[in-house]
Amino acid sequence: AVAMAGKITVVEVEEIVETGTFDPDAVHLPGIYVHRIVLNAHPEKRIEKRTITEKAGV
Repeated sequence: AVAMAGKITVVEVEEIVETGTFDPDAVHLPGIYVHRIVLNAHPEKRIEKRTITEKAGV
C-alpha cells in the first residue's frame, strides 16, 4: 500500500532473475509500482536480539 502512495519506489534486491522465475502469487509488490532497483548482492543481515540484564539481588 505504501508503494502506491509514493512518487518513487526503490527496491533493494539480492539477485536479479529472469521474468517468470517466481510464482506470481509469491510476488508482494507488482513491478508496475517499482521505479528503481538497487542490487545489493551481499547485504549485511543484522538480526536484532533482545537482551535482558539481571538485576542485583533477584
